[in-house]
Amino acid sequence: MTPLAEKVSQSALDGTRLRVVLMLDVEDGAEQRFLDAYDQMCRHVAAVPGHVSDQLCQSIENPSQWLITSEWDSALHFLAWVDSPTHLEMVQPMHGCVKDTRSLRFGVLRETRTSYEPGLLQSVPRVGDGLNRHAITFTVKPGSEAAVADILSGYTSPQAQVDETTRLHRTSLFMHGNRVVRAVEVEGDLIRALRHVARQPEVQEVEEAINPYLEAHRDLSDPSSAREFFARAALPAVHHVAKGADRPETLSRHALFYPAKDGCGPSVAKMLAAQDEQAVEDPKGPLARSTVYLREDIVVRLIDLRMPVEEAPLIAVGAAGRHKASVLARLLDVGPDLDVSSDLGLKRFLNECDMRMLTDRRAPANAPAS
Repeated sequence: MTPLAEKVSQSALDGTRLRVVLMLDVEDGAEQRFLDAYDQMCRHVAAVPGHVSDQLCQSIENPSQWLITSEWDSALHFLAWVDSPTHLEMVQPMHGCVKDTRSLRFGVLRETRTSYEPGLLQSVPRVGDGLNRHAITFTVKPGSEAAVADILSGYTSPQAQVDETTRLHRTSLFMHGNRVVRAVEVEGDLIRALRHVARQPEVQEVEEAINPYLEAHRDLSDPSSAREFFARAALPAVHHVAKGADRPETLSRHALFYPAKDGCGPSVAKMLAAQDEQAVEDPKGPLARSTVYLREDIVVRLIDLRMPVEEAPLIAVGAAGRHKASVLARLLDVGPDLDVSSDLGLKRFLNECDMRMLTDRRAPANAPAS
């Protein structure tokens, strides 16, 4: 993993063109059905904003292995589509044709062709830290918050080591009203880790226990229902920045929920990302790490601070000053009487955004299990 003394950064918000690679294992005998489903999907996706092109490839060494690549003007265009109900409906015919899939997403850094430039190229390579970040979010029935919080706070941690290359690093759960957010950090393959977690008896027990309280019905024993639930619940990490060699136990972790006005989610996420890019440059400043998660107008920001949140309220809410905080507040549904130019208003703003932590679990360093 990269030492955090060097700045770590990842982003889906910089307008860079995106290449998506989907690897599939197609069931023997289902090739024609798969082709028909792909052709049908292509006719629909061609009209999706931001879509540029697709290619379908079949392995010359193992005909059961297939590859779909697609190009997009930007990651935000792709994420808006892949997380939509329309996408779930489009790909449904493929599910009966494939045994396994794996999706990879890359910003375009360099290319040899110059005749067609639908979007920006990533300007410089980013430095990673070896972690994959993802979150899911869902709502529970009003009035059930206390019961759900009790269930989610008390479960036994699953085994951290998935295999020789994949390991659960950290899991943080938060609530804001009746909304739950579960953020995970994984060393290695994210999908492999999520599947590992889903198979653990202690996790299955928790998921069954909260089922009666969910606003949206799900049946995790039904692959189609489970797939639809987790697709709906996906909350992708669209920006991450960190700098400094701080040990996790010396930092204070918070998650903030930003109730964006209709259509303002991407603007809120971009503003928070830009502010955090500047804030981490101060090695003695309050902010050590920040991850912004975005799905449509659902925006969640996970931060690790070097001091108590009340000692750095502006940095905590994601603003470089009172004016920036006022601009941010105007993008949110926080009430017309909120005046963040005053200490009282800023404190109220922070209180309204700050989520309640239910649990924060880290795998012990250099140990195979949590």
